[in-house]
Amino acid sequence: MFIEIDFNSDEAIYMQLRNQIIMGIATSRFREGDMLPSVRQMADDIGINMHTVNKAYTVLRQEGYVKVDRRKGAVIAVDVNKMQALEDVRRELIVTLAKASCKNISREEVHALIDEIYEDYGKGMED
Repeated sequence: MFIEIDFNSDEAIYMQLRNQIIMGIATSRFREGDMLPSVRQMADDIGINMHTVNKAYTVLRQEGYVKVDRRKGAVIAVDVNKMQALEDVRRELIVTLAKASCKNISREEVHALIDEIYEDYGKGMED
């Protein structure tokens, strides 16, 4: 598993790990049913505390990206509740777009960025 953590970033390590796994799902590096490494293994591989990995896995479970199975551990299981997902994205976009507006980033520039990012995620996001 290829996870990159920026130890100099202001973003919390557990959030970086969460985001990397979500991006892995979006780009099909991780697929439905794939097992994530155990908390201990992930912590050892990345060089971080087990509690940090556990927190990331807990957030991913709460957000509907993984299920935790006592025998298998964390397994990719994307919750396809689209209405809830749209509302979650809306809440996140409100703040992101407010930040963009404060920095004088135009609607056209935002749309260009969205198109560029969607290109990275392929056809799965075209629906």
